[in-house]
Amino acid sequence: MQYSPSRRTALVLCGTGAHGAYHAGALRALQEAGVKIDLVAGQGIGAAAAVLAAMDGASRLWEENGIWRSPQSERFYGSALFRWRRRTRRVSGSVWRRLLGSPFNPNTAIDVFAAAVWQLIRGAARDAAPPGEVGRRYAEVLADNLGQPGFRELMIVAMDLDSRGDVVAAMLQDCYRRDFIAPRPARERRAEALDLAGLGRDHALDIMAAALTPPVVCEPREVTFAPDGYWRGETHRLCDRPGSINRLFEELAGVAVSQIIVVTAAPGSSAPHRLRLPRLDLRSRLGEFVSAAEAAALRDAMDHALLRFDSFYVICPPHNPVGPFDFAGAYDDASDRRHSTQELMERGYEDAYHQFIEPVVGASGEMIAHGTRHPDRSRGIPETH
Repeated sequence: MQYSPSRRTALVLCGTGAHGAYHAGALRALQEAGVKIDLVAGQGIGAAAAVLAAMDGASRLWEENGIWRSPQSERFYGSALFRWRRRTRRVSGSVWRRLLGSPFNPNTAIDVFAAAVWQLIRGAARDAAPPGEVGRRYAEVLADNLGQPGFRELMIVAMDLDSRGDVVAAMLQDCYRRDFIAPRPARERRAEALDLAGLGRDHALDIMAAALTPPVVCEPREVTFAPDGYWRGETHRLCDRPGSINRLFEELAGVAVSQIIVVTAAPGSSAPHRLRLPRLDLRSRLGEFVSAAEAAALRDAMDHALLRFDSFYVICPPHNPVGPFDFAGAYDDASDRRHSTQELMERGYEDAYHQFIEPVVGASGEMIAHGTRHPDRSRGIPETH
């Protein structure tokens, strides 16, 4: 496989929760090096990063007062136990189920990313908080600027519990929109494909919020679809699906993407004698399962990706003790010290250079003008000026 900037390239960000810090570091390295990206796609918290990166707003992730440097990130997915949750749908089950609900609350993460999107698009508007129509305004701004420097096509995915399938939302150039929404054998395409430049224009941030909602541990996100769409104004429950990266690959192949760069903080198979003592707290146990499911899904998807795409690259840490719900960091037995999300962000930056920019982009003969790092940037993420 050989990297070529002339091919149609998609960047795929996959992962859950605190693993978004790794996305931030990798995105900074790719932007600093000037790597050409035509389409940015995301699953889980990668969908939120993709929404920002599609509008030249990825720096909101890593800058000095950005999302992953802010103390707010430590409060993502706080406890929802013993919190009364207002519901618009009938809830079945015991009284305790109705009172307790799911253990984690995704609202802080959703609000922070929605506010970052609003800061990008509000222009002269004085509203500090994002208004109700922010999803439509985001779609309009992105549609008007596709093809301009810094703006990219977008694709994000979430799972619809009520229809028992995925919902894929995309903002694509006109020549690829037709392929995206075209009918397919034995599938009701209108039920699963949301064209953000058409009938799905109100739902960009709805799908982002659903992708930020891990299954089981959080209450599903309720999304009311457009009255003139396939679901005729129905309200469905949406959430993330950790194994949906294969679905993204399928959709990307259908819109003429030939080159894929995947960024994931879930490490692959461990070497022998690298087992560690399991952590017994709820966040660690749930995070361990989610991380293992994501790594397994990526391995399965890679087998098919080699047949679908001309080139396929993965940016991934060989070892990562920080789990999806370890927003305050995690102790690592192997190094006998605590690792933070700040360090995970720095690791993403370094891995992007060591695993892709230097060996792949450099070896292709397409040397990027900004691809050579300054000597004082050899460790960690440089400070924002």
